[in-house]
Amino acid sequence: MIVRTFEEIAGSDCDVAWGNGQSRRLLLATDGMGFAVADTLVLAGTESFLEYKNHFEACYCMSGEGEIEDMEGTRHVIRPGVMYALDKHDRHYLRAKTDLRLVSVFNPPIQGHERHDLKSGASSAY
Repeated sequence: MIVRTFEEIAGSDCDVAWGNGQSRRLLLATDGMGFAVADTLVLAGTESFLEYKNHFEACYCMSGEGEIEDMEGTRHVIRPGVMYALDKHDRHYLRAKTDLRLVSVFNPPIQGHERHDLKSGASSAY
């Protein structure tokens, strides 16, 4: 059984500044579960152009407000109780109106060291 708390992850090697916020990686590839789980903070006022070429990702919003926009320009409001899943390795914009707190699930699992490069203008992928 694996039991971890937010408090023991905060400030550890599994507390990663991912680009426009923090990702507290609670479950990783090394745990052998076949998926990863992170507590993700997206900072208010940020825009991230993202793509997961090697992972599927699903996010469930716990708090805050923002939006996700696909490459066709369709926007979806993100607020508490909303889940979105990137089932086609979708390139997308993630915008945070206020600080967003998401539970993020990755399949296959991330290793834990991944960070986004948001300065290149291209979608940041891992």
